[in-house]
Amino acid sequence: MITAIIAAVVTLVVAAVAIWLFFVIRSRRDGMTAKPRSHGRDVVKSIDSVGVSSSLGTGGDAGKGRHITAQRAPASTTGRPSEVVRSRFVAVGVLAAAVFGSLATKLWSMQVLASDEYANEAKQNKYTTVATPAPRGLVYDSDGVLLVKNRTTLTVLADASVANDHDVMQRLSAVLGLPYNVVRLRIQDQSSGAQSQRVVASDARQRDVAFIAEHSDAFSGVTVQERTVREYPYAALAAHVLGYTGTVSEEELASTPSNRTIELGDTVGKSGIEAYYDNVLAGEHGQRRVVVDSQGKVVEVESETPATRGSDVYLTIKAPVQYIADQELAALIAPDGIIGKGKGVGGAVVAMDATDGSILALASYPTFDPTTFTGGIAQDVWDLYSTEESYHPLLNRAVSGTYPAASTYKAFSSLAGLKYGFATDTKHWNCEGSWDGFHSGDWQNCWELLGHGELDLHRGIRVSCDVVFYEIAKDFFYAGVTQGGTISDTALQEEIAKFGFGQTTGIDLSGEETGRIPTPEWKAQHWTDVPTEGQWRGGDLTNLVIGQGDVLITPLQNAVAYGAVATGNLMRPHLLKEVRNTSDTPAVTFEPEVVSVPEVEEKYYKLVRGALAEVAIDAEYVVEALGDWGIDASTVGSKTGTGEVAGKGDVAWYVCYYPLDKPKYVVATCIEQGGGGAQVAGPVGAHVLGALLAYERGELADVGPIAGSTGKSVPLGSGGGGARTD
Repeated sequence: MITAIIAAVVTLVVAAVAIWLFFVIRSRRDGMTAKPRSHGRDVVKSIDSVGVSSSLGTGGDAGKGRHITAQRAPASTTGRPSEVVRSRFVAVGVLAAAVFGSLATKLWSMQVLASDEYANEAKQNKYTTVATPAPRGLVYDSDGVLLVKNRTTLTVLADASVANDHDVMQRLSAVLGLPYNVVRLRIQDQSSGAQSQRVVASDARQRDVAFIAEHSDAFSGVTVQERTVREYPYAALAAHVLGYTGTVSEEELASTPSNRTIELGDTVGKSGIEAYYDNVLAGEHGQRRVVVDSQGKVVEVESETPATRGSDVYLTIKAPVQYIADQELAALIAPDGIIGKGKGVGGAVVAMDATDGSILALASYPTFDPTTFTGGIAQDVWDLYSTEESYHPLLNRAVSGTYPAASTYKAFSSLAGLKYGFATDTKHWNCEGSWDGFHSGDWQNCWELLGHGELDLHRGIRVSCDVVFYEIAKDFFYAGVTQGGTISDTALQEEIAKFGFGQTTGIDLSGEETGRIPTPEWKAQHWTDVPTEGQWRGGDLTNLVIGQGDVLITPLQNAVAYGAVATGNLMRPHLLKEVRNTSDTPAVTFEPEVVSVPEVEEKYYKLVRGALAEVAIDAEYVVEALGDWGIDASTVGSKTGTGEVAGKGDVAWYVCYYPLDKPKYVVATCIEQGGGGAQVAGPVGAHVLGALLAYERGELADVGPIAGSTGKSVPLGSGGGGARTD
């Protein structure tokens, strides 16, 4: 910048001096050649005969109509003609000197003063640095089972200039077995950068690559490079946890965080762990320094720095337990790979370490094989996964699926009732199978239409009696300030919210839903267009207290909440165990986080836990499934639930924790349109709990591939609906 300013100043000075010299010389020349004015005789300049009469009379033609006018010529102000020409030559010479002086000055400034600057700019125009993709880090389970790896492939690359060589593209088409237009479009694609090599074919056959190498003269501008692509050795195992990858989109590129470098054409995580920890798994680009011509075409590769692989991620997942969870869901819902031939249309299982929030298994069905997305998913497969008939395999039902909580809510409703005195360890109620405590004429049924008779809270939880909880809800309603009471109208909701419902858990996965705890404010807003429907009524609370009506929760929320009931601490669930760098040294280790400690008196916990300890004993299918793994049902805290959904089959729930004296494991199972919780969801949850204990004893180590969903379904058979059974 300073050099340019100096050069400009020098040029202006030279030009100014030249102009000054020009005027000085011209002035002196004029002074030397000037002469006095001449007083010689007049010179006739013109003859005018228009409109002039003769003073000589009318006789003779010689004087007729003519009049001679004499004008005096001005005295000459210049010298001789040779002197005039000479002065002009001098002026032209001075101007020429000024021009050439300016050019010489500019040339001197460029070649001497700014030579280094221009040399650097020329060098920059000549060389271009192109980023090369880096292999992603690997993903392991908690004990080192490789869940996601990289597979080396042979990639055929072409320089951008090959797009102008018809013969080379024709040969590539013939050798690779690709249509000519496909080859041409891939080489013309600039999404990875103007000077970047274009991917013509990924995962090329060895024989094709060998042919290109043997006939390199016929494939000018074409090279073969070893690159890596994602591979999932167990197919759909933990697919919704792991997620999948794809080429970065323009939207993702525009929102790249400041601490991350993403180039056009890079592979990035699109869902699951691949997306959430993308900045960890992504490596550092390599650098390819190339020489380009004036048109930007690569003519030579000067140097190349290899890329650095990303860091490895170790998850809290136990692969053998995950395998059991995935198998259980697939066998129940789609025994022949076709949804509708089993029980339910979808489901989820979450297994968590209640002491530190570690997710040990997280399964969702229907599922998908992440390998399907490697290199881009085919349009027909994407369309298949997007249909109603496929029941959306890409949806992670464990964190993004929302369902009525059903009777699993009763543990939290009980704790709320105990706090406000609407339930005690001595209070009794009478269940006759139906209830109209508001005397409105709108009767609400218990799931046991014959009634449970007289019972206390302990038995009310054990047999999941609805009438007991209708009474608790009625007391909350009339105690609210709008009904003349002294407590908040949302006191019940506030107590339930202490266990994490109505908010995200904070798990390290994207797309988590918050669920919903309905309140008077929510209802009024929801029915803004129909104000009469937005009025909060007692029936809203009696629905809420048993987890029905407008209540929505996720399977993950239920697992975390029951972990809090079991231990007293609401933990943040997490999938990350640690991050290891390329030298296999732990760089990041996850620390357990207690989100909150719900304010609940220990005597209330004791009452509820005591009732939950007897739920499994009464569930025949659960007892049998636990027995398959050598587990005594009386050592397990449980709660079943059957959620009603208008126009669809019931949602089956089973939540359990183990052991009772010092809870460590909690498992939540949900089967969409599955039917009764104890009969359908219970065995699945019991088997996953059994797998956890077997794994802990070292008796479970098998891991195998899980098939992705076929996308096929038939109308749901028996077991998808009917009257509630708990």
